[in-house]
Amino acid sequence: MKHIVITGGAGYIGSLLTSELLRRGHRVTALDSLLFGGESLIPAMADPNFRLVKADLTQPRALLDSMRDQPQADAIVHLAGIVGFPACQALGKEAAWHYNVGAVKAVYEQAASLGVERFVYSSTYSNYGFAKENAPVDESARLHPQSLYAETKVAAEEYLLAQKEGPAPLIFRLATLFGISPRTRFDLILNQFVLEAFAKRELIIYQRGYSRSFIHVRDVIRAIILGLDAPKEKVNGQVYNLGTDDGNLTKDEIVNLVLKRLPETHIHYKDLTFGGDVRDITVSFEKIKRELGFEATLSADDGVREVLYALQSGLIKNPQDERYRNARFIVQ
Repeated sequence: MKHIVITGGAGYIGSLLTSELLRRGHRVTALDSLLFGGESLIPAMADPNFRLVKADLTQPRALLDSMRDQPQADAIVHLAGIVGFPACQALGKEAAWHYNVGAVKAVYEQAASLGVERFVYSSTYSNYGFAKENAPVDESARLHPQSLYAETKVAAEEYLLAQKEGPAPLIFRLATLFGISPRTRFDLILNQFVLEAFAKRELIIYQRGYSRSFIHVRDVIRAIILGLDAPKEKVNGQVYNLGTDDGNLTKDEIVNLVLKRLPETHIHYKDLTFGGDVRDITVSFEKIKRELGFEATLSADDGVREVLYALQSGLIKNPQDERYRNARFIVQ
């Protein structure tokens, strides 16, 4: 049994990771501000190896206080933060840096004082921005953040990779997520397209043709667990692009997957240039496949089917509720 602390444990990734780690027999402490509620963790409450702490991780002793009189933690999986460029832009630069950089430093320093061995950090492939060449970008590529969100992620990465003592940092640069979780998000492009096609029978597409990389949230969980299980010396200070070669898709290709199941949907394309998290790249996932043995199990088509079924069956009754989004407004 390992003791894993998950920040943002009630979130889109954290709630699924919590259930899978408990299923594997580990002890889990979930830290979350519960901004979007904690219903996603209700199934875990009866497990004696689970513990939930409501905490503001920007406070100087949040992690230390939450671990008082608790078993030694083996690893921190840091998922908490302001996710996505719309949310960061809405809150402003000072708040975005406070939550996405300051909190990372505070949690890492407290983890070091607690003797935690491993620090897993969820970053983003948005850090690459635009690719200057057609070749897939790997982890050695220069970073060109195009948004406030990506800037905060790059800064947090730089801080973690500069640490020579303390928990071994392991960074995953996540592709764009999709799929259902106990706290599903509909401010993600594939999930959002399915929702709008289902609810309105209409899609309005901006920035047509841009390529993005996609990964199912359950495959993200699998990769994080591979990182937790790998020998410390193998992953210490490593950065991995987390996605799948089959998930390098254009918006038109995602639209076609939606149309396959909702053919009556009307598509409208608009020429609109706007600031934000603009990405037009193909990402290489060879390193994580080679070094951690990661292979994705779910495709974008699986995601469209899954999200549509959740909506059609009434599993998610009010997808427009604010708790299904991490941002105040959505830009496609």
